[in-house]
Amino acid sequence: MDVFSYIHSTTVIVSNQAVALDFYVNALGWDKAFDQSMGEDRFLTVVPPGATTQLVLAPSHWLGSNRTLGGETGITLVCDDVDETYETLSQRGVKFKEPPADMPWGQRAVWFYDPDGNEFFLVSGE
Repeated sequence: MDVFSYIHSTTVIVSNQAVALDFYVNALGWDKAFDQSMGEDRFLTVVPPGATTQLVLAPSHWLGSNRTLGGETGITLVCDDVDETYETLSQRGVKFKEPPADMPWGQRAVWFYDPDGNEFFLVSGE
């Protein structure tokens, strides 16, 4: 028997949930998965189409002083063709660290940033 079924979510800190939602939905083409008011806050998640693991777009005060805005997230995203995805997302205003390159292990990959400087690694298929 498997103990775990899948990873439900991971979290990035954002300065403005509305701006972040616009970026993830309109620039990256993701879907809003969950949006629930919690008083003055909201629990907000997005997900790549067809995926199960959600990305929580959390205001900084949720996670305390041990997490900061921006920087390396440790999150890797997979696409069919990193060069094509790079071109599409560049046209939508997504900022990249540099153009796609061949990684030492053979895959093509690139790093990109959300509006708050959260860094993601994007790699062509596995």
